[in-house]
Amino acid sequence: MSAVPKTLPSAKDYLDFERKAEFRHEFYKGEIFQMSGASREHNTIVFNLAREIGNQLRGKNCEGYANDMRVHIPATGLFTYPDVVVACGEPKFLDDEFDTLLNPIVLIGVLSPTTANYDRGKKFWHYQSIESLREYLLIAQDETRVEHLIKQADGRWQVAEYISIEKEIELPSIEIVLKLSEVYERILKN
Repeated sequence: MSAVPKTLPSAKDYLDFERKAEFRHEFYKGEIFQMSGASREHNTIVFNLAREIGNQLRGKNCEGYANDMRVHIPATGLFTYPDVVVACGEPKFLDDEFDTLLNPIVLIGVLSPTTANYDRGKKFWHYQSIESLREYLLIAQDETRVEHLIKQADGRWQVAEYISIEKEIELPSIEIVLKLSEVYERILKN
């Protein structure tokens, strides 16, 4: 993420700006940050995830979004764009534009070299304050590596790491299973 040389004093100003912007931006504490473009690998993984998750959510009381569903974290003030988002039950939105989700249950980020540390660190710190959030997946795009963080009943987060293309990841909060061979289809051969 690179800082756009412009600050906006309020979330309302950001939303007014963002809804007209050609490119997506995150917003935090009056600053906007332009989101960089994604690689072929990144886009392919997101598409694979959206397809697999969407197929498995069919008939369930959940809906998924890829790439452009903004998520707002009221406790910290961050507005961000996860790569894949799932909400269950009635989705809650910030306003009548229905473009800023407040109650995700699963968030997924496909890591890039420039954002990996942020996604694992500060962004996860923000995400932990989302009451509805139960699972967070971080997916490498250049190797088979998925970090699966699951919120426990006591509020702690348990981490599991998957590094084999033959593995499957259970997402208990939405009752689906992701096969890494399908997540990485057309990307990795190992």
